[in-house]
Amino acid sequence: MRTLELRGKSVVLVDQTLLPGKLKFIKCNSANSIARVIREMRIRGAPALGVAAAMALAVAALNSGTKSGRALLHELRRAADKIRRTRPTGANLFVGLNRVLKAALKAGDVEEMKWVVVREVRRIADEDVRANKRMGRHGARLIKNGATVLTHCNTGALACVDYGTALGAIRAARERGKRVRVIVTETRPLCQGARLTAWELKRERIPVTVITDGAVGHAMERGLIDLVMVGADRIAANGDAANKIGTYTIAVLAKEHRVPFYVVAPTTTIDMGTPTGEKIPIEYRASREVEFMGGKRLVPKGVKVLNPAFDITPARLITAIVTERGVVKPSELKEFMLGR
Repeated sequence: MRTLELRGKSVVLVDQTLLPGKLKFIKCNSANSIARVIREMRIRGAPALGVAAAMALAVAALNSGTKSGRALLHELRRAADKIRRTRPTGANLFVGLNRVLKAALKAGDVEEMKWVVVREVRRIADEDVRANKRMGRHGARLIKNGATVLTHCNTGALACVDYGTALGAIRAARERGKRVRVIVTETRPLCQGARLTAWELKRERIPVTVITDGAVGHAMERGLIDLVMVGADRIAANGDAANKIGTYTIAVLAKEHRVPFYVVAPTTTIDMGTPTGEKIPIEYRASREVEFMGGKRLVPKGVKVLNPAFDITPARLITAIVTERGVVKPSELKEFMLGR
């Protein structure tokens, strides 16, 4: 299942806020509407956001009434600026935008620019799927037959165009005949683990158990977890990784209990222009996401809420990073990327 596709002059994508209750595809006909669904987390996941951002520019180009290449380029840049402000932490979003703008610069007239933009967007989407499957093969080798994997948030097909990153590695291990069980944290505040990851794994008939975010230490202390596999929204040049809030806590617990901790992400998530995790911008989201659950107020009125969407896991806590090009230790990341 493709999470999002460019169809004609529109982008069609899964509304992830309705899962697991309802699988519904929605259509976006403008860059503004795509910016809105990104902001509302109807679509999320670093690789998927990179493709959605690129598709936003394709939709802007295809629906533009401008008559000159210069005017269209100006319109694309304005749309890109709007998309950049939606989710500041993830690197893939910026990579997708920059690739499309760079391609547009090489075009001449309006029609050529539209064709070039659409071609680049389709390339980005197809590359995402191929990269995920290669990551899956590399990651599957790290999963022993009969292992139980802990994963946090959602890193499956829903977080990408298709297949998945950390969940893709689990899927690949299962495809190779390995018996794999998965423990999924619910992942507050929007419960992407309980809602999305558990939904994907159930569809794949992979045994899955959901635990609360606070139960990870208990599960590790009882020996219920053999390894951890998570995704990332941005990886700094030194190997520090930004991922959904709570990942750092899991990494600390994994270190204490000698459980291998792997980050599975494409090389487009690695930002060599960001030296360390301290330089990664952290998105803070609306307090309402914590104050309410299912429309019911949980936090008393007037009580302050701190709602960071991400935290930073230091490189020293990461066993290895799994990419489409292979597995690398965080300390060797710079040399690995220079070798690309």
